[in-house]
Amino acid sequence: MTNKILILLSMAAFLSCKTTQDLPTVEKVSISKYSGQWYEIARLPNSFEKGLECVTATYTQKSNGKIEVLNKGYSSEKGIYKTAKGTARVPDGEYPGRLKVTFFWPFSGNYYILSLDEKYQYALVGDPSRKYLWVLARTKTLNASIYDDLLDQAENNGFNIQELIKINQGCE
Repeated sequence: MTNKILILLSMAAFLSCKTTQDLPTVEKVSISKYSGQWYEIARLPNSFEKGLECVTATYTQKSNGKIEVLNKGYSSEKGIYKTAKGTARVPDGEYPGRLKVTFFWPFSGNYYILSLDEKYQYALVGDPSRKYLWVLARTKTLNASIYDDLLDQAENNGFNIQELIKINQGCE
């Protein structure tokens, strides 16, 4: 009886764990090239960015190997910019495109770079749960064919792209 319980518990634990292997990420990332400001072109809806437009994310490489993250977005409802500051790190050097981001210690989230332009001009970032997805660019707009290619890649990886919200970047 004890063996059956252990087997059932092991199977339940195995089935409930979502392996990170099921969401491919880029094989190489230069944090120094990735650093700087990115504009949010589109995202899947989420509670922490609800109602925000003109969203940017700025990454700064720190001397300790971590990355400072500063997210900023305009709330037209409140007439103010909201910011969130956190840190990111690459927990496993074998997977440089899989970062962990922490805004509220001790909680962290996955930041998987699914696609990255070789010149670091646009990126597709998501989470293995498929609940979070962002299209980012160095400019406020992104070429339509590049955008469509990124959406195809997201959809092929199981993301519901029909729910994507295009972000207004004309607040200034």
